[in-house]
Amino acid sequence: MNISYINTNEKPQWCPGCGDFGILMAIKSALVNLDRDPSEVVIVSGIGCGGKTPHYIRTYGYEGLHGRLLPLALGIKIANPDLTVIAIGGDGDGLSEGGNHLLHFSRYNVDITYLVQDNQVYGLTTGQSSPTSHKGFKSKTYPDGTPIEPVKQIPLLVSQRASFVAAGYAGNVKHLSQLITDAINHKGFSFVNIYQPCITWNYTNGYEWYQKRVYITDHNPEDYNQAWEKANEPYNTNWERIPLGIIYKNRSVTLDEEVMNRVGKLAGIPNPGDISRILERLKI
Repeated sequence: MNISYINTNEKPQWCPGCGDFGILMAIKSALVNLDRDPSEVVIVSGIGCGGKTPHYIRTYGYEGLHGRLLPLALGIKIANPDLTVIAIGGDGDGLSEGGNHLLHFSRYNVDITYLVQDNQVYGLTTGQSSPTSHKGFKSKTYPDGTPIEPVKQIPLLVSQRASFVAAGYAGNVKHLSQLITDAINHKGFSFVNIYQPCITWNYTNGYEWYQKRVYITDHNPEDYNQAWEKANEPYNTNWERIPLGIIYKNRSVTLDEEVMNRVGKLAGIPNPGDISRILERLKI
């Protein structure tokens, strides 16, 4: 399979130079590397500039409500555990309206990959401060500078010991594609925060700004103390150093594995029409 096989006829409706182009190519490259049949993949998106991502990849896709893509992805995974489910949305979608879902997904550990397009601004609504806008960032919401600290999503998930936490950059497609590949291969909830410029509404964090600061980390992601240090490095250095790569990894039992261990697969019941064994299990 090659990338042309999973292309669609729709042309991306993004500003020229948008980081979403790099993310789109990285996702396609990852699916090609994994040789996943498009019919076995579902991409769920929220609302925002990246919300149309499922339109541009020939897999199954679903556009959900603002901030609600993770519950939708969970429903799809529960209905068909054999599917590869990828959720993708912006920092506003996932860390504002959807922040509560992210917190609980870190402990559910469902086998879903979640990609956050983090451009530190609300792009689709033309330039308001987002949950990840840096303090002091000037926007339509705060012309004199954002007065509050940003959400620290990577340290948050590491503190929750989410099973896979990574950071990528839209300007390094090759590295990002490998991160997404690793995230999909990981058994459990995998979170990839993708730093990306918004060339129209974020005049501070552009490609040149990132190129001076991002670097690929070589720490041991299975060492919690090292992971915690790397997760906090951008904040501790005032964004002078931004590590990319797998920040933290911890293989643990997934929610679907736990449920299957408890109740067994329906296919394993000799006579699906006979519910006596199920009722027996429910007796107190």
